Amino acid sequence: MQNLIQFTLKSAVVLLISSVMSMAQNADAVLGVWKNGEGTGMVQIYKKSDKYYGKIVWLKVAADPDGTPRKDLNNPDEKLRSRPLKGLENLRDFVYKGDNKWEEGRIYDPKTGNDYACEITLTDENTLEVRGFIGVSLFGRTDVWKRQVKKG
Repeated sequence: MQNLIQFTLKSAVVLLISSVMSMAQNADAVLGVWKNGEGTGMVQIYKKSDKYYGKIVWLKVAADPDGTPRKDLNNPDEKLRSRPLKGLENLRDFVYKGDNKWEEGRIYDPKTGNDYACEITLTDENTLEVRGFIGVSLFGRTDVWKRQVKKG
């Protein structure tokens, strides 16, 4: 009887550890470089502490006609309008919630200068649905991103 109890406890511990490790691996499934739905930019998603962030790493039109790197001209904060778009952190503070979903994040749209609440869903290994919204996710827009590079 004691052997059965020990076996059951050991099995439960192994199961718990493996499920926690599996969840951590799934949480990192979003890491990599993703091209937006329009094909005009790529964002590298990375992890800082326990949250997920993204920065612009490629732009189809990376420079203005005079050759200077494109800037964040539509930002409502005048002090930030001189910062380059390439390298700009436009995804921030995402938390993995399970079921291939990251929530509680924000997305910045440099085209409009607007910042939105955002949720990300990995629908398959190479497809990411990025939904930006104001207030309730029902009132928003979804863009489908395609993976370009997996986490190294």
